[in-house]
Amino acid sequence: MKRKWLLGLLIALPLMLGALLPGKSVAAAQKTYTIGTDVTFAPFEFANQDNKYVGIDLDLIKAIAKTEGFKVEIKPLGFNAAVQALEAKQIDGVIAGMSITPERQQKFLMSDPYYKSGVVMAVAKKGTIKSLKDLRGKRVAVKTGTDSADYANSIKDKYGFSTVTFDDSNNMYQDVITGNSAACFEDQPVMQYGINNGMALKIIGKPAREGSYGFAASKNNRALITKFNAGLKKLRANGQYDKIIERYLGNGSAKSQKTAAGNAQTTDRSFFGLLKANWGTLMSGLEETMVLTVVAIFFATLVGILVGLLGVLPNKFAQGVATTFIYIFRGLPLMVLALFIYTGVPSLIGSKVPAFIAGIVTLTLNEGAYTAAFVKGGIQAVDPGQMEAARSLGLPFGKAMRKVILPQGIKIMIPSFINQFIITLKDTSILSIIGLLELTQTGKIIIARNMEGFKIWTMVALIYLIIITLLTWLSNWVQKKVKA
Repeated sequence: MKRKWLLGLLIALPLMLGALLPGKSVAAAQKTYTIGTDVTFAPFEFANQDNKYVGIDLDLIKAIAKTEGFKVEIKPLGFNAAVQALEAKQIDGVIAGMSITPERQQKFLMSDPYYKSGVVMAVAKKGTIKSLKDLRGKRVAVKTGTDSADYANSIKDKYGFSTVTFDDSNNMYQDVITGNSAACFEDQPVMQYGINNGMALKIIGKPAREGSYGFAASKNNRALITKFNAGLKKLRANGQYDKIIERYLGNGSAKSQKTAAGNAQTTDRSFFGLLKANWGTLMSGLEETMVLTVVAIFFATLVGILVGLLGVLPNKFAQGVATTFIYIFRGLPLMVLALFIYTGVPSLIGSKVPAFIAGIVTLTLNEGAYTAAFVKGGIQAVDPGQMEAARSLGLPFGKAMRKVILPQGIKIMIPSFINQFIITLKDTSILSIIGLLELTQTGKIIIARNMEGFKIWTMVALIYLIIITLLTWLSNWVQKKVKA
């Protein structure tokens, strides 16, 4: 009896440990890969009415992951940011309607082709452009880093047009719709999907430069490419691939395409109808903006006060450190600083930097430099005689600064602190470049779904204006109280 009890305990103990210890279960834990994607490239990737990312690319990578026994974490970064993040090894792969080119095959491992496409030219629906020859002397819109942009630039000298570059598809389309550009170049299925959604453009001519989309991974991640290719082959064989394509593009007929595209539209496309339909999404973007602003201004204030105090110490080295810090981080454009921290620093340290952390560090350094400048200026604005009087009474420098100078300097600085909060709030919009889903990025995502650029940007502008107006009233009220 005792032996049976001991035997049962020996059998049960490993099972109990396996259940309690994470990652030690009978079935080995599945590997999770971080996959970057675009945010405005319907029907391959876009956010639906529930603000969830869907599309051919995302359905495909998820189906392959399920088939091959791994997990994926989707990072909607935007095409440029995703490619740069892959170069910096911030992510494991990119699926974003990326054309397979010799240049990309040199930088990354590219999968087998999963979709054939071609580049088309689109013009305003009521425009007069009928062929490439009509573009002479005119401006053409293209999207940064795309095969369609490469194609446009390769023929611009032949047809005598110039190009202007945009970071996302919607701004490129709007530039043509408003008449600023005569035409744009885009991948055929993407352009057709947008037109089926009511975009006021039309395709001219037949697709050119036909090529294929592929999944990209870093050079040291051959296992991921092998899994993708194996899964893609299985999906083609069992018919699941065709079902994914038909879900978004139909079976090829115009009627079928419009039905598939109609899934992304809202029934009421008036201003208030769109506001009601997208209110939750806009508020989630505003929440992210406010979190970024509050956290960044907290750290920027700490850094700014510290650096500002260094700038007024009677020490040449401390003053030099403060001056250098202010000069560098006020001088660098915020977008350049964000991209450097998010994609450049990981290459130097060999470790990933999360987008949120990169955004906070960017704002802290930039806003901290401005805060340091007005802290330094506020202290220096106090009559120098105050410090001399305090020192003559026997107070040491630190105590004189704390008891006499800072209380007067803070009164001068308070309005600037509130104004800096307003500036930080507006500066968060630049962080959309590294894929943070703040209010501006949220606007781009909604527009990619419904193609209502003017109405959605009006909503985003009004939200910013309301928040900034409230903060401005607060700033004015504080200034009156300080002066009283």
